[in-house]
Amino acid sequence: MEKHGMFSQRIRLRHLHTFVAVAQQGTLGRAAETLNLSQPALSKTLNELEQLTGKRLFDRGRMGAQLTLVGEQFLTHAVRVLDAVNIAGQSLNHTTEQKNDLIRIGALPTAALGILPAVIGQLHKQQPDITIQVATANNPMILAGLKSGELDLGIGRMSDPDLMSGLSYELLFLESLKLVVRPGHPLLQSTVTLSRVLEWPVVVLPQGTVPRQNTEELLASQSCKLPSGCLETLSASLSRQLTVEYDYVWFVPSGAVKDDLRLGSLVALPIPASGIGDPIGIITRVDHPLPPAAHALIAAIRKTMPG
Repeated sequence: MEKHGMFSQRIRLRHLHTFVAVAQQGTLGRAAETLNLSQPALSKTLNELEQLTGKRLFDRGRMGAQLTLVGEQFLTHAVRVLDAVNIAGQSLNHTTEQKNDLIRIGALPTAALGILPAVIGQLHKQQPDITIQVATANNPMILAGLKSGELDLGIGRMSDPDLMSGLSYELLFLESLKLVVRPGHPLLQSTVTLSRVLEWPVVVLPQGTVPRQNTEELLASQSCKLPSGCLETLSASLSRQLTVEYDYVWFVPSGAVKDDLRLGSLVALPIPASGIGDPIGIITRVDHPLPPAAHALIAAIRKTMPG
């Protein structure tokens, strides 16, 4: 009880803002830029928070900062506190009428690209007055946003049972890793091997994401590793532009490029990934009724799924 009281008295909003920024950005450097802080100042604040909690919240390495299991659990509460403070501040300035036709979605960047454009377009034809807010984020941020009430539904991955408590998960599809290039890429003119692929610039998702883990496992299975000059980003639009215009090879979840592959604007290299694929699904809160518009969106998503 004494330790808990000390934590409550000493923790500050700056600790939570710093923690959430690092969780969102994946590195201390990018988080520091977001908060307009120096990296040493941010690192000091993060160290203070870990001393207050008595737990390691991130595994920090050369490639970035990855949430520990304790960190993922703490993220849910940190987002909830910051959201509550934000709502309190808004209530002091004006009273906003709750919109019934508002859907707040959190989605993995690649899942958003592969699922949402057609679904949103179809829904808006039927119900043009619905307002849809889409935030792309990593899986821990989606789960935290759902639990805090900041999001109505998420499109993401199943996680540790402790982190999924209070949440409902509906499987949509299994997502495999693809290596894609533009049509006419020089790699397509001869036998394709991973070692030849890595002679070209590559774009991958950041450290700590499931697709990045799958990428490294694929490379390790053939005694290869990522070149030091690769580009790491969560931005599907940037990755696609680099692939189409600058001969990059994109290591990407299949759902993000299914339409590109169908239309022929991108081509998958004949290198099979191991495993059956990663499950992508709809995540909602068990104890929180969805607005009618969200039910309509979920129905539209189901209709787009094969079989």
